[in-house]
Amino acid sequence: EGRGYVLRRIMRRAMRHAHMLGARDPVMHLLVPTLVHEMGQAYQELVRAEALISETLELEEKRFKQTLDRGLKLLTEETDKLGDAEALPGEVAFKLYDTYGFPVDLTADILRGQGRALDTAGFEAAMDQQKAAARAAWAGSGEAATEQVWFDLRDQHGATDFLGYAAEAAEGQILALVKDGAPADSANNGESVAVIVNQTPFYGESGGQIGDTGEMRTPGGARFRVTDTQKKLGDLHVHFGVIEHGYLAVGEAVELAVDHHRRTALRAHHSATHLLHEALRRRLGEHVTQKGSLVAPDRLRFDISQPKPLTGDDVAEVEAAVNAHILANDEVITRLMTPDDAIAEGAMALFGEKYGDEVRVVSMGGLDDAKSSESGAARYYSTELCGGTHVRRTGDIGFFKIVGEEALAAGVRRIEALAGEAAAVWANQQAALLAEVASALKAAPAEIPGRVASLIEERRKLEREVKELRHKLATGGGGAAAADVREIAGVGYIGRVVDVSPKDLKPLADDLKKQVGTGVVAIATANDGKASIVVGVTEDATDRFSAVDLVRVGSAALGGKGGGGRADMAQAGGPDGGAAQQAIDAIADAMASAAE
Repeated sequence: EGRGYVLRRIMRRAMRHAHMLGARDPVMHLLVPTLVHEMGQAYQELVRAEALISETLELEEKRFKQTLDRGLKLLTEETDKLGDAEALPGEVAFKLYDTYGFPVDLTADILRGQGRALDTAGFEAAMDQQKAAARAAWAGSGEAATEQVWFDLRDQHGATDFLGYAAEAAEGQILALVKDGAPADSANNGESVAVIVNQTPFYGESGGQIGDTGEMRTPGGARFRVTDTQKKLGDLHVHFGVIEHGYLAVGEAVELAVDHHRRTALRAHHSATHLLHEALRRRLGEHVTQKGSLVAPDRLRFDISQPKPLTGDDVAEVEAAVNAHILANDEVITRLMTPDDAIAEGAMALFGEKYGDEVRVVSMGGLDDAKSSESGAARYYSTELCGGTHVRRTGDIGFFKIVGEEALAAGVRRIEALAGEAAAVWANQQAALLAEVASALKAAPAEIPGRVASLIEERRKLEREVKELRHKLATGGGGAAAADVREIAGVGYIGRVVDVSPKDLKPLADDLKKQVGTGVVAIATANDGKASIVVGVTEDATDRFSAVDLVRVGSAALGGKGGGGRADMAQAGGPDGGAAQQAIDAIADAMASAAE
């Protein structure tokens, strides 16, 4: 389930053993120096990323300890719903294990201490059901299983000659048509087909850059609208789309034209990712490497190895660095060389990627004095192995703006950004929003932060006053509450439905316990159709009544199950907010029955 899922399972197994051996603090990150010493010569990435690996392991182990704490809490909530010695359902144990990473052996140990069993058969059934679903998904995900047609066409026609680095229009010949998943000799107006030609200027989706769109035309007047271009098997460009006029046939000549405006936007965003990558490494450290990307005409998305969020200063400095290189309008240089020569010249290769005998190296940002003096040879600000399309000069990017940053997974951050026309449109929209807010607040744009802060503080003050008034109303303002005290089974009882937040029920119950003297307090509230209920028992009445037992009676009336707490204070809930008063009455009846 996402990047790192299996690795995390293995790591947590080791962390669990360390926990069982008595380790209370993270220990796995302490093993990294030994790992680097033993294997760093064979895997240079370990040496370069030692600090990142150590920090990631330490954070992961800390998170797992939180998982243990959270799992214990959830397990307690589930067991509270069970009867004495009742076994824990297997699907509950599986949910703890699969959703929250809570080890099933730990669940079994805890249950054993409570005199409970684990429904092992139910757990195994849930596990088998998930495995079956996973196998079904896997069987349908392999390209070899679902798209055998592309293997056959690749064997028959060979690779597509890509012309798109230097041209956006070209002539070609249709080598194959695929309709409804099978090869066809021809296709007619209105049909959706896939077209393979001998050469094309259309870029097929790969390396994060999405495929080109545009159109093909035949000398006979047929027109094919290309809605997407995919790169199958690494070098077979497949054009997907709809025939808008006429018909297509294998062997026909076609004129191909890429959507220029869209391609221009794609180039701007792709080149911006290269400058962004280098700016991030210089600001945050060399542990930053690309973990994924999306290059679209309207935005770019860039995932990086980074354990901590970017600060406002980080974002500002990275943006400034990228825009400075855009303004410099330096030439973007592309070269073909062997992977070893490219890396020797400082090109950044992605760890785990496979490269052929010849790679395309893209350099931009002008000569970098620091890099050049360190290596003794000319080095550019950014140099990467890349097969995508790029601007000719950095100034063609236009403008760059980071619009979002968030955690994607443990140790991985996602950055959303805009370049070129998309960035300019975004900036204009933000300016319009700012003007609208300023008009609503009747303030100049520079005064907005202060005005908003003042409004927030005023709202907080009003919320506190409303809360206090509701509290006073719920408690009867002090003395008035005495009139609500009923005597049941020789003790006082206050039962009410109140209009307060569920989190305020316990403090309210404490106040009412002071007013009831010796006895029981039950208060309920309804929010969004659901109900919450709290029962409080004064200390001198806990030998006769248990708050936990009484709150479970109230919960049942609300359509809920269980409830938990202490003998003097317990809380529960239920899905039927309209039954709040019935729950209060049910608790009173339970008290009366207990005294008989």
